Amino acid sequence: MNYPFSYDPDEVADLAQTMERHHADDGDEIGKWARQFVRAGGHTETGKLLMTLCYAIHESFVYSRRFETGTQPPLMTLHLRKGTCRDFALFMMEAVRSLGFAARFVTGYVYVPSRDSDAVRGGGSTHAWCQVYLPGAGWIEFDPTNGIVGNRDLIRVAVARHPRQAAPLSGSYYGSASSFLGMSVEVKVAKETTPTKN
Repeated sequence: MNYPFSYDPDEVADLAQTMERHHADDGDEIGKWARQFVRAGGHTETGKLLMTLCYAIHESFVYSRRFETGTQPPLMTLHLRKGTCRDFALFMMEAVRSLGFAARFVTGYVYVPSRDSDAVRGGGSTHAWCQVYLPGAGWIEFDPTNGIVGNRDLIRVAVARHPRQAAPLSGSYYGSASSFLGMSVEVKVAKETTPTKN
């Protein structure tokens, strides 16, 4: 319930790779940014701390689409205060890992009731967010791009300790160029309706 806390040694054996930071931060700038949300000299409510981190990214960083593959380094996201959903997910992962939490990357889709909605970012294509492990509660979803806590409207496809392990579908084609006619992919995310009984 309160931070700081320690994971059970049995959990640490399974969580170790998701607890260690994966990106260089020699001056611990990300750690300093994250610690500003921890109450000085006392316990901080864990849920409130994680929600505050999620909302701080949502409210003080600028979302911008980028079509290049991969993620930008978390320090770059901090310095620019700008990035994509995958950049924000990775930044939050490194921030909570700097506080000792286990975190992992999630890719999938976000349900957007109206494709024209400005309120939800990341709709219409793949989306990314992170999960943080809490003893007793398990893996909790945090979408810093949209300020979503929990899995409301988030459709999980893959989970990994690092974004490069959850790469989108890829493949190769072998054969003559004239044999390849092209490919089109469309994903539609919609709420399932319950059939009416007569």
